[in-house]
Amino acid sequence: MKLVILKIVCFVLCAGFGSSVAGQYNWELSKEKDGIKVYQSEVQHSSYKAIKVECTLEGNYDKLIAVLNNVSGQKDWVYHNKTAYIVKQVNPDEFYYYTEASLPWPMSNRDAVVHLKMNKDSLNRFLKITSVSVPDYISEKSGKVRVTTSTISWNVTMPTTNTIKIIYIFEAEPGGSIPAWVANMFIEKGPYETFKKLGEILKR
Repeated sequence: MKLVILKIVCFVLCAGFGSSVAGQYNWELSKEKDGIKVYQSEVQHSSYKAIKVECTLEGNYDKLIAVLNNVSGQKDWVYHNKTAYIVKQVNPDEFYYYTEASLPWPMSNRDAVVHLKMNKDSLNRFLKITSVSVPDYISEKSGKVRVTTSTISWNVTMPTTNTIKIIYIFEAEPGGSIPAWVANMFIEKGPYETFKKLGEILKR
């Protein structure tokens, strides 16, 4: 349930994004475990809450970029990801990808087409990643509910030579008949599980 919010990302998420102005959020900590902090905030004109994740993981910019470029590998770390693949590669730092999140019966799986861009500062001061849904980029698939609106932003810095600090914000309208209270009730589980697994992959 929550995955629809998190994963198209994320993680689904995918994994990147540009979101609303920070001042529009009123973040409340909903989960803190293993160095991963998950926040949630009401969003104006929406029944669904926005998510923010803050964490410091082992790794560096290049390792994170490699994970994000391996779109088909999302199923190994993005919460409830069923499948993901690149639809169009614009250049090494920009591509469109398709992603599908599995939801429990009787709800239909959600899918999305996401436009992801990565921008690494030439002086290695930061890495910014943005992901925005483009629902009409490819035709809808039978039996899936297309996510029409989602934005994700990653602001990444390197406090040391082998650690990355991530601030991730996700906002979406999952569409279909998922009750907002159901999605919001599990709002911390998807982000926590996703970033925990991301940390494990970056250590390899």
